[in-house]
Amino acid sequence: MKYRLLSIALTATALLLNTSLSFSVENKAESVQQPAGKTKAAAPDATSKTGAKHKAAAKIKLVDINSAKREQLKKLPGIGNAEADSIIAHRPYGSKAWLVSHNVIPMDKYPAIKDLVIAKQPFKDAEQNAALYAPKTAPKPTAAPKQ
Repeated sequence: MKYRLLSIALTATALLLNTSLSFSVENKAESVQQPAGKTKAAAPDATSKTGAKHKAAAKIKLVDINSAKREQLKKLPGIGNAEADSIIAHRPYGSKAWLVSHNVIPMDKYPAIKDLVIAKQPFKDAEQNAALYAPKTAPKPTAAPKQ
């Protein structure tokens, strides 16, 4: 009984120590480190650069692979007429990763477009979307009664 209680206490202590260390590492990585010779005036400049990157990323208009027209798809890097037609023919997509997992485009072209595309879902209800993406099976033929 004492051994079990001691092992539970040691495990809890180890988990707490590990958690606190991971939080301190995350906080240290997030804080801006400045060299000793730099003044604090350089800090706003660094934050403005990261802010500019976020603004530039926000200006990129994502292409919805579930509703984009052929011309919009052809503007993506590495996507030509054949790939655009293939993307349109295999709609709807549950996620942009389906482009590769369902062999719509080759894996070597996906990294170039993965940050530029999105697969918007038509319904807010997950069950309706799941029904939309369910595999379509042909009805089973009924056997004619024997005479």
